[in-house]
Amino acid sequence: MDDFSYLSVLISIVLGLGVTSLLTGLARVVQLRDRIKIYWPTLAWVTTLLLIHVQMWWSMFGLRTVVVWTFPLYAITLLQPILLFFLSALIWPDFDRDEALDLKANYYAQVRWFFGILVALVLVSLVRYFTFKGHFAERGDFAFHMIFIVAATGGAVFRSELYHKIIAPLSVAIYVVYIAVLFMDLR
Repeated sequence: MDDFSYLSVLISIVLGLGVTSLLTGLARVVQLRDRIKIYWPTLAWVTTLLLIHVQMWWSMFGLRTVVVWTFPLYAITLLQPILLFFLSALIWPDFDRDEALDLKANYYAQVRWFFGILVALVLVSLVRYFTFKGHFAERGDFAFHMIFIVAATGGAVFRSELYHKIIAPLSVAIYVVYIAVLFMDLR
């Protein structure tokens, strides 16, 4: 077994836990549909997070060519799925508590942490790229990162429901374009 095959196991486990959290939450929404107040921006962010999980797992394949791994390189690589897992856990309320079944109330209770961690995730992505490549991401990739940093920073700062209702579906659309432009082929 080569180094990356060994190291990618933990990355895959953490990504799998995040996907499990998102899908379990969706299943709970269906199960408890009569008791849950749906807030569609939450569902849009769940979609975006699922896309990010799949795209991250897809793009990690490119690390198979790394010959020498150090603990700091691995730690920065593992930090991305860890932050993504936190986002997946924060997006859903605690379904075991009756008072937490309002998706809108949960969204705004977690909004600063959610978007703060999203900013951290994007910054870690840029740092990881620089660490492995010795330069910043290519222009298109860097532009998408900057768009997400600006939108997520706004999400952390602005409590305006209109802002959140705009960036939630916009994030899904932008992430679909990001994948279509930069990640259609397994590299």
